[in-house]
Amino acid sequence: MPHPDLHKIATGPVLRAAINLGNGALVQQTDGVLDGVSPRLAQRLADVLGLPLEPVIYNGARKVFEDSGRDIWDVAFLAIDPTRAQSITFTRPYVLIEGTYAVRADSPLTEVAQADHPDHKILVARGSAYDLYLKEALKHATILRADSPSASVEMFYDSEATLVAGIRQSLEAGFADDDRMRILPGRFKSIEQAMALPQAHAPHHAALDQFVTEAIAEGFVREALDASGRANLSVPPQ
Repeated sequence: MPHPDLHKIATGPVLRAAINLGNGALVQQTDGVLDGVSPRLAQRLADVLGLPLEPVIYNGARKVFEDSGRDIWDVAFLAIDPTRAQSITFTRPYVLIEGTYAVRADSPLTEVAQADHPDHKILVARGSAYDLYLKEALKHATILRADSPSASVEMFYDSEATLVAGIRQSLEAGFADDDRMRILPGRFKSIEQAMALPQAHAPHHAALDQFVTEAIAEGFVREALDASGRANLSVPPQ
């Protein structure tokens, strides 16, 4: 049974869900049609609320976060991060994804642990979860920033960067069938993806958290990942 506060999440006649196209693990778009676990969860929530779904489209997580206090979206899908948690409220994670690196084919690097070196420059998407993590975790390498995940992939070809960081699925999509690039095995971080509310709606956190819990327990999240070709992603145990 839905939490009694769930209907308070939407502040108008539609459910405004922030959808980040920069995260290829969670969102895919073909001919303008959205798919993936995030759009499917958004539609499930809209159906429970009995409201039309209005996707609010973004190309990266940074802008989603920046808009959290501007009454532009009601609910979002973001990676859990302590800095972001000062302005938004997260549910429990519904999926785990890998942050890793891509390098040029002739790079001598063979594993993630080799990235943090004074001679290395790492290209990231500004304000992404892995940007927030790497700026604290890296002690020697230099970070370069692009405006979005797709921009970081495009810039890497002609940039001075040694590596480009990203979500594994996004890097795989960005460098698909390009033998000039390769993606390193392993990960520098397991990134917890959750649903989120603006801080002003924090009192409704329990309602949204229950919604996520039920979506996981009923197998909806697993089915959504499998149906969108993301069977390799993990759903956290409850």
